[in-house]
Amino acid sequence: MNPTDQRSDNLFLIHNYNTVPLDLLSYCKDYIIFDCSDKPEVRRELKEKDIPFRKTPNTGHNLTSYFRFFYEEYEHLPEVICLLKGNMFGRHLTEEYFARVCGRSFFTFLFLEPAEWPRFAKFDAEGKRNPDTGTFLSAENVFTEPNNAWYTEVERHPKKYFDDPDDLMRFIYKAPLIPKYYSFAPGACYIVRADQIRLHGPVFYKNLNKLMDYGIAPDFPSEAHMVERILPILLNSAWEVNPWMEDEAAFDAKLPECSAYIREKFENRPRRFGKLRKALGLIK
Repeated sequence: MNPTDQRSDNLFLIHNYNTVPLDLLSYCKDYIIFDCSDKPEVRRELKEKDIPFRKTPNTGHNLTSYFRFFYEEYEHLPEVICLLKGNMFGRHLTEEYFARVCGRSFFTFLFLEPAEWPRFAKFDAEGKRNPDTGTFLSAENVFTEPNNAWYTEVERHPKKYFDDPDDLMRFIYKAPLIPKYYSFAPGACYIVRADQIRLHGPVFYKNLNKLMDYGIAPDFPSEAHMVERILPILLNSAWEVNPWMEDEAAFDAKLPECSAYIREKFENRPRRFGKLRKALGLIK
């Protein structure tokens, strides 16, 4: 809990699942909770403690709650928003670090895992150079990993529209640079400004949600992993987007092409995509 009771002026936009985030709420003056809890006792406790919330479907991740708020409240966005998860303390960052930065009014990665520093530092405690593992911290709160789409090979995270974030980047932008690495905050928690969100129109975020809310069988889609990694790009890049990203009807008409494309990949590269084909019902 907040030991000083110095509360942030930023709006806390909280995606909540099966927790009562009193510790988080002690740091803010204003908040909105999108709650997807499936435990009745959690929502009962929220009501008993007079904590208002908006019911939202459980998509298995927090990005759809963020984007839903962006397009529903686009004309009334507060100047600065903290994008948060109800269970973030001890999972994605320390409470002590959050207390120091939650009042910032500029783009900030809300991620900090000091226990991992020894393996990501250039030298270990004895002064010996650590081996290169491919992933690294480019700042205390910025996680960086190779653009290898490892998560798309995990059977519990099926993919329906895109094989990897390269395909997604080309679908969103007309001429993007495809990076070798992605720098992001695992858990997708950030401090963002309204002018960053308004780099795109409300339909842009509504369309993106369609890529990530098609089911959680057995777990959330790989596309959510992809968007998690490119989110800092979405909120900062000046690249021109493809016209269908800002047009819902055009987007809906374009999206089946992505499914057809990935199915063609499955058929042409059956060994690599065997598990995925089975997960999507393409083979028994």
